Amino acid sequence: MPRFTRLIASIALLLVPLLAACGGSATSTPAATTAPTKAPTTAAASSAAPTTVATNTPSASVVATTAPTAASTAAPAGTAAASSVTTGTVATASGTLTVFAAASLTESFTEIKSVFEKTNPGVTVQYNFGGSPTLVTQLTQGAPADVFASADQPNMDNAVKGGVIAGTPQTFVKNKLVIIVPKENKAGITTPKDLAKPGVKFDTAQMSVPVGAYTQTALDNFSKLPEYGPDFKAAVNKNTVSQEDNVKAIVQKVQLGEVDAGVVYATDAQAAKDKLTIIAIPDAQNVIATYPVALVKGAKQAALGQKFVTYLLSADGQAILQKYGFAPGT
Repeated sequence: MPRFTRLIASIALLLVPLLAACGGSATSTPAATTAPTKAPTTAAASSAAPTTVATNTPSASVVATTAPTAASTAAPAGTAAASSVTTGTVATASGTLTVFAAASLTESFTEIKSVFEKTNPGVTVQYNFGGSPTLVTQLTQGAPADVFASADQPNMDNAVKGGVIAGTPQTFVKNKLVIIVPKENKAGITTPKDLAKPGVKFDTAQMSVPVGAYTQTALDNFSKLPEYGPDFKAAVNKNTVSQEDNVKAIVQKVQLGEVDAGVVYATDAQAAKDKLTIIAIPDAQNVIATYPVALVKGAKQAALGQKFVTYLLSADGQAILQKYGFAPGT
């Protein structure tokens, strides 16, 4: 029995190292396994570093791209600014243009308004028609306007003296006088001399209104002729039954037959020729009316106003004005 016991003990002693060796080998194996696992992980980490570098490299490219984009954007802006300087402060005219104009310009300026607005989209032309002295009074009292077109030089001079005109006025058209009578012509007026016949009802304008002043000058010219005599002017003035504040009022009264005759501009007579009979005044006794135009001082639409004035003086503007009976201003 003791021998058997010793045998078992010897076997046990032999197994312990073997078991220990087996246990160490098993433990080492996982360690070896862990080592390879860490190695690839480290490699992956190394790969991550290049990935970061690759990512940064495109980022730098983006920055480089952004810089040219900004420069590219700035370039067009500079180009736009250059264009603005070249074409003027306002590339496209717009807004409301206010024009004070003599009543005798009503028909021609109405057509000019249509053409001017069509060729300048966004622009609205607003007129104030009336007797030239009335318009001057309104301007000197502070009425807002951009352009003033007078039917004579004296009223434009008054506007200049009143401090409401900017720059130098320019004559853009001329006009002349004619005698008008109703279609039925009950007074039987066929010549200027008939205006002095007793009982004739004659209509004219106030002396402060251009056509009224021009009419008196024409009567003076007739009075110098032997066949008319020095009393001709006085006789016609004695027949005067009304003095209007603008030429359109004379045309209206003659059309309605309220008076027998009146003296108006050729342009006003032409505008109503279907309702009137026109009697010419010889050039030697006639008066040439000059129409000046100018910008109004402190105009809100000065640039647009100048464009309007330029159009009046242009070939196209003159063609429209001559269509209504005006003569060229030069």
